[in-house]
Amino acid sequence: MKNKKRLISIISVVVIVAILILLKVDFSGSDETVNTPGTGGPRRQVSVDIMLLEPQKLQNKIFTNGTTLSNEEVELRSETSGKITEILFEEGKRVKKGDLLVKINDSELQATLKKNLSRESLARDKESRFKQLLEKNMTSQQEYDVALSELNSVIADVEFTRAQIAKTEVRAPFDGIIGLRSVSVGSFISTQTNIAKLQSINPIKIDFSVPQKYSGVLKEGKTINVKLPNTAKTFYGRIYAVEPKIEENTRTVKARATVANELNELTPGAYVEVEIILEDIGATLLVPSFAIVPDIEGEKVFIYKKGKAVLQKVSTGIRTEKDVQIISGLEKGDSLIVSGIIQLRPNMPVSINPVK
Repeated sequence: MKNKKRLISIISVVVIVAILILLKVDFSGSDETVNTPGTGGPRRQVSVDIMLLEPQKLQNKIFTNGTTLSNEEVELRSETSGKITEILFEEGKRVKKGDLLVKINDSELQATLKKNLSRESLARDKESRFKQLLEKNMTSQQEYDVALSELNSVIADVEFTRAQIAKTEVRAPFDGIIGLRSVSVGSFISTQTNIAKLQSINPIKIDFSVPQKYSGVLKEGKTINVKLPNTAKTFYGRIYAVEPKIEENTRTVKARATVANELNELTPGAYVEVEIILEDIGATLLVPSFAIVPDIEGEKVFIYKKGKAVLQKVSTGIRTEKDVQIISGLEKGDSLIVSGIIQLRPNMPVSINPVK
């Protein structure tokens, strides 16, 4: 008798559960649902943010890395060996083209120069006397030619000695900033001794490379933007030379640009980020890259229409760091859904969040 009652109770429970399933009773207890025809039952409403699409200006850019170089750079060396008698520059300071930087002992050459100057004076007097005698027919042309030859020989000796003395002076070949010196007064140096480095850094050069597919648009005069990592400072420059050969190992093209550097904010040897502006595009529609929904049929976005999220197929173009250009599929004034995209389904009811 007890077993029969238990069996009846089990059958009753099973029947009740089956009836509830057939009636599609919602056990969730939620009252934030909307019955949407054709969707198979109640669906939760999602709150979203929207963006009204307006045409914007767009620049087609590519990004690469670069290295800063001095506009001019030279290791200062002497043209002759000898002992340094004077150092006339301060490390890290600016110098002008032609400034005397280092003087090497030239006492022997100075003595030779005095001797040759004395000989030159005597030779000039002799040449002058023979010229006067020749004009009065009191000497021969041959004797005058000998005197003139002696004078020219002595003049050549004087010029040679002065050239040797000039080699004992190290002068700045251009305006720039001189670096740290590696010699001292009294040091004996040779032609291989590095005295210091002289650099001109305004303007400064930027070396960078781009993939070979951009070689056709990488031309002289193209504008670039240069940024130092972790800073908001942007420098503007122009390409002035492009390597005619493509690098075989990397399949890239090397180019060089110049950037103004009046405040010496860019230092040679630094790593920089380079933006190359390929073209300026007029008004076009841009959407955030996260708003693009990938699909087997192509790329799509959700737009807000009459309280629903409508899935719209689009054709895309240029991609920037944050946005994607829309070539077709959207129009000015469309309401693009930019939040809750993962939760959305085609034609799902949505509500718009108030603007904060």
